[in-house]
Amino acid sequence: MSDIIEARVPDLGSDSGVPVIELLVKAGDTVRKDQGLLTLESDKATMEVPSPVAGEIIEIFAKLGDQLSNGDLVAKIRVSAEASATPSPVAPAPAPVPSPLPAAAVAPAPAVPAPSAAAVLPKSPTHAIESSDLVPGAVPYASPAVRVFARELGVDLNLVTGTERGGRIIKNDIQKFVKAALAEGGMAGSTGPAAGHAQAGGGLNLIAWPQVDFSRFGPVSSEPLSRIKKLSGANLARNWAMIPHVTQFDEADITEMEIFRKKLGEEHKDVKITPLVFLIKASVAALKKFPAFNASLEGDNLVLKQYVHIGIAVDTPDGLVVPVIRDCDQKGLLELSHELAAISVKAREKKLTALDMQGGCFTISSLGGIGGTAFTPIINAPEVAILGVSKAQTKPVWNGTEFAPKLMLPLSLSYDHRVIDGAMAARFTATMAQVLADLRRLLV
Repeated sequence: MSDIIEARVPDLGSDSGVPVIELLVKAGDTVRKDQGLLTLESDKATMEVPSPVAGEIIEIFAKLGDQLSNGDLVAKIRVSAEASATPSPVAPAPAPVPSPLPAAAVAPAPAVPAPSAAAVLPKSPTHAIESSDLVPGAVPYASPAVRVFARELGVDLNLVTGTERGGRIIKNDIQKFVKAALAEGGMAGSTGPAAGHAQAGGGLNLIAWPQVDFSRFGPVSSEPLSRIKKLSGANLARNWAMIPHVTQFDEADITEMEIFRKKLGEEHKDVKITPLVFLIKASVAALKKFPAFNASLEGDNLVLKQYVHIGIAVDTPDGLVVPVIRDCDQKGLLELSHELAAISVKAREKKLTALDMQGGCFTISSLGGIGGTAFTPIINAPEVAILGVSKAQTKPVWNGTEFAPKLMLPLSLSYDHRVIDGAMAARFTATMAQVLADLRRLLV
């Protein structure tokens, strides 16, 4: 008789109560090992729960809208004859692995965070932002969907009391606040608490978004934003509003690096060696020399990290995601090339887990394969800096006696001015440029 195997939710990192947004199989379906059974959408990523074995779906224990956590039962699967010939032990549900949230610059999805995650999950700003609100940790505890709902109603979440565990604000809390403000004449007559807060003079006090009937001017069509773009947009808006960005521009001579990269590629045809892995190693060298860049701001404290995990912005059909390559200071160019190729494929196939996108220290966003001369990347909170890379161009460079053709790579470093000053940022990019120009410096 065939074995019956339970498929359970894998490790979601610090997330819990993650909603099911898509069922990919039904009872009676035949599935392959690692085939997706359903799709979860956390506040960091959209991810599939894979089948642990090949076989037939006996029963599905989740439905659309259910909120699942680590170890929850998803399905029972009758193992196929081929799979049962090689016994596959059923691994117990993994324990949650606490890990700081990276990036989601770019990484999406509404979720209900566990109370214990309140200290590490970055939170979005509300409609009006006071200078005192710009201190990390002072932002209200609410999901992206609730923050959008509050902005639509013009409600300042700082004035709303959350009734859920850990002080989390839900839609019902906002509705109660609006009703109370209307009863007091606050929102209509500008005398209630919300109006009083705005009149204090510190808020952005944004006017309403313009409502335009574009069809009056010509033919139009409409399509919804992808889930990744909707939620990464909320993260980017928060990061841009809360972090005082400054961008340092520089160029690196990568003439010799390119010669070495191509030679290395000829010797190792089993893996694609891209300029990005050299940028990772150069970033490691600069982060080691300037540890303030490998840090996060928590209130009045700077958390300095003793590890080096680099986030890589990956372009997918649904938008940008930022998977993290861990311990980059302990890996060589070839190992990083293998990992970069694997994580990029995983991102484009929507196979990234929450853990794949957690723990980043510093992010690299490379547009070198597309074009451009410079740009101002938005910092991926809770990190304090991000490196943008544009397309390399051959330029005449004065060497002291004559102009010589050199392949120059534009670098755009955005940094949090609360943590890093301009002089340190200039030294950071100069260090990166020196390392990229002469890779022997990695040995020093």
